[in-house]
Amino acid sequence: MRLHVHEWGSGPRVVLVHGVLLGGREAWRAQRPLTERWTLLAPDRLGHGKSPDGVQDFEVDAGLIVEQVLDEPAHLVGLSYGAIVAMLAAARRPEMVRTLTVVEPPATGIVRGDEVVDRWDAELRQLLASPLDDPREVFEAFFPLAGVPLPIPDPVPETLRRGARALIGMRPPGDAELPLDVLSSADFPMLVLTGGHRPEYEIIADAIVAGTGADRDVVAGMAHLVPDTGAPFNTRLESFLNHGE
Repeated sequence: MRLHVHEWGSGPRVVLVHGVLLGGREAWRAQRPLTERWTLLAPDRLGHGKSPDGVQDFEVDAGLIVEQVLDEPAHLVGLSYGAIVAMLAAARRPEMVRTLTVVEPPATGIVRGDEVVDRWDAELRQLLASPLDDPREVFEAFFPLAGVPLPIPDPVPETLRRGARALIGMRPPGDAELPLDVLSSADFPMLVLTGGHRPEYEIIADAIVAGTGADRDVVAGMAHLVPDTGAPFNTRLESFLNHGE
């Protein structure tokens, strides 16, 4: 299965891996100013955008990113579920990664036993296993859990309808076994960003930093949609990318 990859700009390559619901074009719309200095590559993961249908699975997605997008050195950035994909891809092919930035990965599995995170993980799993057919029902349940600070559009555009179909039944992010030891020993620098809105993301981010020695920062203002802060996110990201050049 071939992923569709959106490409904009010129300069060093930056691979942007989106989360759930939105494809690569929509998820990274606020990063277009970076195209003056960087080549942005935004693949549509399976079930999103212009890529084929498929059950969302971080292992499968990571393999496709490695095989089809990390064919030459690039900076790697992942948001939410895509941050888990990005970490797995970076661990599989570290020689092709210049820097790794992960934004609010819901990687609950790395902090099993934490009461706050375990309760949140159970709620996420219940949602993913629920037989919700109406996209609005999906969003009404998912937006508060994920921390999406947006109203549900009416009517729901097809991009979001497809994202809702891909969300229900996907492999739970808490199943991911992240190779923090591999990432810790890799040559590339790593940055972990959060939006400062839910304790679960902060606990997970702190655990990733503890396991890898990554840099850590908070970019507040859009809750889980950290890249949608625009200039604050872009400035912090570009400062980090420049260290990897």
